[in-house]
Amino acid sequence: MARPVLLLLCAFVVLLASSTMASAAIVEHSFDVRNLTVTRLCQEQVITAVNGSLPGPTIHVQEGDTLVVHVYNKSPYNLTIHWHGIFQILSAWADGPDMVTQCPIKPGTKYTYKFKIIQQEGTLWWHAHTSWLRATVYGALIIRPRSGHSYPFPKPDKEVPIILGEWWNANVVDVENQALASGGGPNNSDAYTINGKPGDLYPCSQDQTYKLNVEEGKTYLLRIINAALNNQLFYKVANHKLTVVAVDAEYTNPYVTDVVVIAPGQTADVLLTADQPVGSYYMAAHPYASTQPAIPFANTTTRGIIVYDGATSSAPIMPVLPAFEDTPTAHKFYSSLTGLKDGPNWVPVPLYVDKHMFVTVGLGLDHCRINGTCQGFNGQRFSASMNNASFMFPTSLSMLQAFFFNVNGIYTADFPNKPPVKFDYTNANVNNATSLLFTPKSTSVTKLKFNATVEMVLQNTALIAIENHPMHLHGFNFHVLAQGFGNYDPKRDVKKYNLVNPQRRNTIAVPVGGWAVIRFQANNPGVWFMHCHLDVHMPWGLATAFVVENGPTPATRLPPPPHDLPQC
Repeated sequence: MARPVLLLLCAFVVLLASSTMASAAIVEHSFDVRNLTVTRLCQEQVITAVNGSLPGPTIHVQEGDTLVVHVYNKSPYNLTIHWHGIFQILSAWADGPDMVTQCPIKPGTKYTYKFKIIQQEGTLWWHAHTSWLRATVYGALIIRPRSGHSYPFPKPDKEVPIILGEWWNANVVDVENQALASGGGPNNSDAYTINGKPGDLYPCSQDQTYKLNVEEGKTYLLRIINAALNNQLFYKVANHKLTVVAVDAEYTNPYVTDVVVIAPGQTADVLLTADQPVGSYYMAAHPYASTQPAIPFANTTTRGIIVYDGATSSAPIMPVLPAFEDTPTAHKFYSSLTGLKDGPNWVPVPLYVDKHMFVTVGLGLDHCRINGTCQGFNGQRFSASMNNASFMFPTSLSMLQAFFFNVNGIYTADFPNKPPVKFDYTNANVNNATSLLFTPKSTSVTKLKFNATVEMVLQNTALIAIENHPMHLHGFNFHVLAQGFGNYDPKRDVKKYNLVNPQRRNTIAVPVGGWAVIRFQANNPGVWFMHCHLDVHMPWGLATAFVVENGPTPATRLPPPPHDLPQC
């Protein structure tokens, strides 16, 4: 009797394996990156774009698929592509950040990214990870459940990417270079966009307004992505409720709201039911400007139109957006989300912590060159740091190559676990404390044992300005255990930890003048970048990296680099 049972069991395993293999596919794309002349806001502008479109192509895959993307760089700039939010399990070579996991793809050359989508479903995106090119080099990456699996919510009638972006009437590489040369802040953008279109509130944009046609009674899954460079955004649809069902490709308990707050790098999947009287309704977005004291920002509004089938030509209804500085609304949204416990790909919170880190994030200064004129605070150059260490990219070899080939001199494994000086971090009276403002440059990282669990308190500071910082971790999703305002107090605030069903994501908007606690398990060998997703701050040094050591078996060790990996 035992033998027939064993044969039956083996047959079941083979059938299950073949079914799993049959549901996976190789999805292949080619990205032709080159200059493109487009007209926006009354003028022609040359941009860098993928396959002649803005945004670039939307990639559709299923969980378990292998994605292969051939990138042909026909632009005049060095380029890399980052697959924002993809875990890159044992495929760190494909992650994409310039000089972290690869050297750039030089003009006139190509590189092929290849990686498998493992235990992820939802909305992610891809973008350039070199200079400010991601202002125009970006697109959606949509991961659907594998065949035979379904969403943990009623299937929508239609799925629609909503990509929020920023637009400059200038060459964005020049905008960044001018700011870096002056030591000051960059020029603000001239418009915000929805799916590449600024909307009818801007000059010459009546015919450049995104339009979504809907049918009364049907439900639409809006896959919202904030691809803006430097601004968090409030997003609303007039007279309609939105139900958040996922963030950063992690399912959430359904959360009903009339406003979505979304930081650069973040995504939100929301259900919209066309349950209002037949007509036209604006969707609109404008910035959440958290910085105190306030600094100039692009205080304009982008909008698109939702049009019901059968609607007349009457003027669309406009939503009332929150005030630009409405921190209570932003915090309510961010802190109200919870993870869908036991939903697809749910990961329980690791309860034992191997490494505790307390990390300050904020602005600082770098000395102006001798006989130079700088436009930063107090006539110096703006800088930024984590634990007073201002990150500097290597130039001769990527950090991942240095890790794999054991090359010294590219980075140092001495990133501090706590700030060098303890002070009243969020007290605005310290914003001009010269002894705390100047941040030394280094390429310092944290080494982690394979499978180590890390808990990190991200603490904002009031140096120069108090600001909400969106912090993005490559290679992992983390649980957001708690967040709040003021200085983190371990005795008081640990009681606020949600260890049952916290939201899990790859980018956290650390509250303005406050803190957030995240926890993740370092179960993927490689070098993983962590940085502020405001592009004005990353070149100033608000970044660090984790070097995760190889695991004990061949199946937990980073494989060699691909043969066509770009060289510096």
